[in-house]
Amino acid sequence: MSYARIQQEVRRASETFALVEAYPTTEGGVCVKAGLQTSAGRQYVVTIYFPEYPNRMPKVFVTAPSLRTDAPHVYREGNLCYMHPNFWNPGSHDLVFVLAQVAVWLNKYEVWRDTGRWPGPQLMH
Repeated sequence: MSYARIQQEVRRASETFALVEAYPTTEGGVCVKAGLQTSAGRQYVVTIYFPEYPNRMPKVFVTAPSLRTDAPHVYREGNLCYMHPNFWNPGSHDLVFVLAQVAVWLNKYEVWRDTGRWPGPQLMH
């Protein structure tokens, strides 16, 4: 895990998103907590973990409020499928990109929750 890269990305993400903070994990790593607001004005807190970062895409969990248990595009562990893992590119993707993707995911989640339909294209994996 590249701690220096994550610290730099947290600083950059703080310039784009209002609430972004880094915390140590009990395993000796780092996680990031961020507050995001959807276009409907609903607020969410997400926690981002960085296993094998930057070579693997970060794992993102919604920590508040709880998602519906039948929500689509959520892995068994509870982390969001905010993009297909094969598309992760450590040379061009970063924390700002992840937060932007998660913001889109949250807006789509709200559409699904309200209509029962997930908007936009989907890839199975």
